[in-house]
Amino acid sequence: MTHSRRIKSEEKTEIRPFRISIPQEDLDDLRNRLSRTRWPDAVGGSGWKYGVSLDYVKELAAYWQNEYDWRAFEARLNKYPQFTTNIDGANIHFLHVRSPEPDAFPLLLTHAWPSSIVEFLELIGPLSDPRSYGGDPAQAFHLVIPSVPGFGFSGPALDSGWDIARISKAWDTLMKRLGYTEYGAHGSDCGALVSRELGIQKPDGLRGIHVLQLFSFPSGDPAEMAGSSEEDQQKLQFLANFHERAGFNSIQSTRPQTLSYGLSDSPSGQLAWIAELFCGFGDHVDFIDRDAFLTNVTLYWLTNTAESSARLYYENAHNHRLEPQGPNTTPTGVAVFGHDFKSIKRFAERDNTNIVQWSEFERGTHFAGMDAPDLLIPDIQAFFRRFR
Repeated sequence: MTHSRRIKSEEKTEIRPFRISIPQEDLDDLRNRLSRTRWPDAVGGSGWKYGVSLDYVKELAAYWQNEYDWRAFEARLNKYPQFTTNIDGANIHFLHVRSPEPDAFPLLLTHAWPSSIVEFLELIGPLSDPRSYGGDPAQAFHLVIPSVPGFGFSGPALDSGWDIARISKAWDTLMKRLGYTEYGAHGSDCGALVSRELGIQKPDGLRGIHVLQLFSFPSGDPAEMAGSSEEDQQKLQFLANFHERAGFNSIQSTRPQTLSYGLSDSPSGQLAWIAELFCGFGDHVDFIDRDAFLTNVTLYWLTNTAESSARLYYENAHNHRLEPQGPNTTPTGVAVFGHDFKSIKRFAERDNTNIVQWSEFERGTHFAGMDAPDLLIPDIQAFFRRFR
C-alpha cells in the first residue's frame, strides 16, 4: 500500500514530453465547416460599427479554408521542446527552451486572452539565443512558456476555481519543479495579471516582473485627479472608449458557457470572437501577420477551448481571493504600447510601489510580442539585466 501511494505521488510530479500531432480528420472537418458557414445578414456598409466586420471575417475565413497551412506552424511549434505536467489537478502544457548560454536567466512568459503560446514565437530565438541574432549572449534567458489552464493544450478539461491567484501559485510550482531557484516573469493581459499576482505573492526566487499593462484605475476620489496632465486625461478617455466596446469582458465574466455553444460549433464564430480584440475593435486591422493570427485561432478551435479559456474571466470576477491584497512591492517593469490599453503611471505607482522601469512606445498592440517584437525584446532584456 505504501508503494502504491509513492507511485501515485511520483505520477503527479512527472514531467512528460509532448508533441503536437493533430489528426488529419480534424483539419478536414475544420475546412468542411468553414465551407458551410451560414453568414449573418449584417447591415450593409456598417464596417466595424456593430462588431467585427462581415467582409473582414468572410475574407479571412476563405483564406483559412483554402490557403492557411496548419502543418507548417505545427512543425514550427514542434521544433521547441514541449512537456506536460500535473499541477493542482490541472494538466499543464508548456514549452521549455533552455539557452545554450550556461548563465542564462530563467524567464516565465504568460500569454494573453484570446492568445496562446503562439504570442511568443518571435521572442523565443532572440531571448534564448541572442548570440545567434547578433545580440549580447550575456542577455540570454532560459524560457518557460506555459499554456494557461483551460487554454490550448492545457485544456479543455479543467475544474472550476482556476483564477489568477491559483494560476500564479501553479506557475511558481512549475518553475521550482523545473529546478529554477530564481526567475523572472513577463506577461500581457491575463499574463500581466498573473505576473503581478506573483509579485504580490512574492514566492521565494521571484526576482522581478515585466508586464505590458497594469490595470490600475481612478478610485473615485476627486483629489486623486488633481493636477492630472493632459496626457493622463487622454489616456483615461482611451480607457473609457476601450471599456465601452469590451463586450467580451461582460459576457465572459457572467455567461461564458452560453457563449461557448456557438464558438465550439462554428470556426467562423470562433474566428470573429478572437478577431475583436486582436483588431482593436477595428482600430488596427491586420497589424498582426494573418498566418500567425490564424495559428492562434486554429489552436483554440482544434483544442475546443472556447469555454474553458473564457471561464477565466468568470472565475476572476466571482472569486473573492482577487480582492485587494495590498500593493505589489516586487521590482516591476512596464512597457506601454501605442495601440494598447493605456496604463496610467500615477495610478500604477499607487498599486505597485516598486516600478523601476517604465517604457512607452508609439506602436505595438495588446499582443506586442507578435507585432512589435523588435521593441519588446530589448525592453525585457533591459529590465532583467539588473538581476543578473
